[in-house]
Amino acid sequence: MQSRTDKAEADITTHLKNPYDIVQGLLEDATTALGLNENVYHLLKQPMRMLEVSIPVRMDSGRIENFTGYRSQHLDILGPTKGGIRFHPDVNADEVKALSIWMSLKSAILNLPFGGGKGGIIVDPDKLSERELETLSRTYIEKITPLIGPQKDIPAPDINTSPRVMGWMIDEYDKLRGHNIPGMLTGKPVIIGGSAGRLAATGRGVAITIQEAAAFLGMELDGATAALQGFGNVGSMAAEFLYQLGVKITGITNAHGGIYNANGLDIPDIQEFVKKGNKVHTYPGAESLTNEDLFGLPVDIFIPAAVENQITKNTAPAIQAKIVAEAANGPTTPEGDKIMEEKDIFVIPDILCNAGGVTVSYFEWVQNAMNYYWKEEEVNAKLTEKMKEGFQKVLDIRREKEVRMRQAAYTAGIGHITKAFYARGWIEEPYDT
Repeated sequence: MQSRTDKAEADITTHLKNPYDIVQGLLEDATTALGLNENVYHLLKQPMRMLEVSIPVRMDSGRIENFTGYRSQHLDILGPTKGGIRFHPDVNADEVKALSIWMSLKSAILNLPFGGGKGGIIVDPDKLSERELETLSRTYIEKITPLIGPQKDIPAPDINTSPRVMGWMIDEYDKLRGHNIPGMLTGKPVIIGGSAGRLAATGRGVAITIQEAAAFLGMELDGATAALQGFGNVGSMAAEFLYQLGVKITGITNAHGGIYNANGLDIPDIQEFVKKGNKVHTYPGAESLTNEDLFGLPVDIFIPAAVENQITKNTAPAIQAKIVAEAANGPTTPEGDKIMEEKDIFVIPDILCNAGGVTVSYFEWVQNAMNYYWKEEEVNAKLTEKMKEGFQKVLDIRREKEVRMRQAAYTAGIGHITKAFYARGWIEEPYDT
């Protein structure tokens, strides 16, 4: 019988890249390796709830267009589900389910009182006017309102959503509920209850885990080189923090193209260039770079910060980096992962590497509950402490069990959740990591 991991690879071979099959294969492999009862896998393998909604929007032309939206809630055994909302033309039900499972594991590794949630709308936001985008955002929240709330499911920003979008969404939710409920979502503007440091949190967390990995490997970051796929919020922030540490970012690509400079790109200048509405690939003073060529750059650190299924059997062989830091969710296929193992690349898996966002979202949720807010320095210090603790937990499992970092991360996450299963009486056998 074909295993889920094999099925996922078969899908990739036929260009049906399904992250839901991939994460289920990883869960099955991890629970088997841990010697857990198969009931644990069955409790983890699919979300407890999945909602699909139709979102009618009156376009500026007067025509009504229906958009499809999703919200997946994976597991609430440790607390309310938590996760972002993405606006992207490639959003689909299986992607959202997979992302919600990864969110559960992130929260478990960092010991946060959340389960995993995720949402998305099938849309290209660049094709909408600001009014159309606002109507879409508000109507989506109206449709999923019965399932969300500060003790039920807490949305946040993701690809192509922002504090501005979160502001529209929380305003709509408060209108429907009749009073102010700041903890119903995170990543909102600071003026209406957002947390200082939240916007940069995921990228900062990526940089922290790279620092920890470099220290473990004995690599000096000042003067090290890196290549970056994706220059959205996460990628650009990670690049900024690494630049401050003396890392030379020599190549950057996104969906439109890329740029290269062997001596290192001027990240602050590129950020200002992009803030003015320009695209990264049009930045002057750098050579053009294709996404394919990015993977083969002779760098110390490679950071996929775009979307799923980028490091595959076709792209992994070209990677020369010593560290791969998965800033994106699910950027590596199982076959790509095997190739990196054979090349002895130190991988910081996504469920650890990009957990900074949900960590500061947790801080925001706590601040909303207290109605007392921390300064950015305090938020950043707490984030650094959490990310270092999570990295050390995974690294300790890697050493103890003599496995790769991905297996160690899944062991940490699944082990934490399994203890909660036993505590609530969902399973009969205790588990000790």
